[in-house]
Amino acid sequence: MLDIAYIRENPDKVKQGITNKNFNPDIVDKVLASDTKRRDLIGQIEVIRAERNKLNDQLKSERTPELMTQSGQLKEKLQTLEPQLREIEEEYAVLMLQIPGVPLDEVPVGKDSASNEVVRTWGEVKKLDFTPKTHIELGESLDLIDIERGSKVAGFRGYYLKNEAVMLQFALMQYTLQKFISKGYTPVTPPVILKKRSFINTGHFPWGEKETYKFESVEGEDETYLAGTAEVPLVSMYQDEIFNEKDLPIRMIGFSPCYRKEAGSYGKDTKGVYRVHEFVKTEQVVICKNDVEESRKIHEEMMALTEEIAQELKLPYRVLKMCTGDMGEPQAKKYDLEAWMPGRGDYGELASDSIMLDFQSRRANIRYRDAQNEIKYVHMLNNTASNSPRWLVAILENYQQADGSVKIPEVLVPFVGKSEIRRG
Repeated sequence: MLDIAYIRENPDKVKQGITNKNFNPDIVDKVLASDTKRRDLIGQIEVIRAERNKLNDQLKSERTPELMTQSGQLKEKLQTLEPQLREIEEEYAVLMLQIPGVPLDEVPVGKDSASNEVVRTWGEVKKLDFTPKTHIELGESLDLIDIERGSKVAGFRGYYLKNEAVMLQFALMQYTLQKFISKGYTPVTPPVILKKRSFINTGHFPWGEKETYKFESVEGEDETYLAGTAEVPLVSMYQDEIFNEKDLPIRMIGFSPCYRKEAGSYGKDTKGVYRVHEFVKTEQVVICKNDVEESRKIHEEMMALTEEIAQELKLPYRVLKMCTGDMGEPQAKKYDLEAWMPGRGDYGELASDSIMLDFQSRRANIRYRDAQNEIKYVHMLNNTASNSPRWLVAILENYQQADGSVKIPEVLVPFVGKSEIRRG
């Protein structure tokens, strides 16, 4: 959520920023109109309450008919205005949640992925002397992935991982967790059945509600949903709390199952396990002080750690700076890491690294007390560390051999217990 004072002072900048994200800027005028009505009503009510308090003091010493009449009139005015204020406050709150974050100045402006900028590449794409198999073909021939039975049991995008694929998944997660723990990150396994507010906190709601699995609610209980990323519970972990500046930054590496309807991806990546409804993932979340330069620095550090994983796995990749039209609603800046996938003949996304500024912390009400004893909203950042099965797709396809076997990346061999996968 943006600061209303910032919106009042910079309406044109906010309009341009959300226009660049392909949103209708009219929402800004609606918010400002609602804010004006809200502040006007608050002002009227405060004046009446002050008059009433003064009158009540007079009534303690004298209760004349005239004073009693004035008191009744003031009470009637409050009974008229206070419901109006409650109504406009509700309207204002809903409208504020509909304004996306404003991109930082260095973010390239563009309508879609065609305007994303390649920041850097790493590794050489191997020139294979055989026709590469897709991860689907490798999964079938090596008895690693069963999509047919997965679809039979779970429906579209259902799958089973088997044999060494299971061990690879656990190896990737364990290797990643150990790496981030060594870098000072606190490992966290969070809950993934969450109240609605958690999704509002992160900015997944209202925009992503159609992508989220919802449980049937019981009367009198909170609505609950399944998280699509550990970002949601990790951001909300400290809602309504105040830190001391000396305790920042807080670095967390979350491990969790993730669930997504993928309702907005109809027709995309319909084959294989690149885009699925349920998976496991490790996610970086960092909470830092309200300083854009510090956020920029941590943003680069977080991407460097994910790149370190890709490099140790020897996966050729590129880092993209995402344009305004291809980044999420809350983000102020975003990088994507895409690995080369021979079966696709193209790069495929493995990680997204985002600066949120104070967009999430205002919603979650997470603040800190600085050295001058001033209370400020923290900045928040998040980035994928690793996920399965998407990283498995990149590993299987890049490590396949001409005879149909697949080598295990060297750093994962100690976790898997073997150096290659083959059948027969």
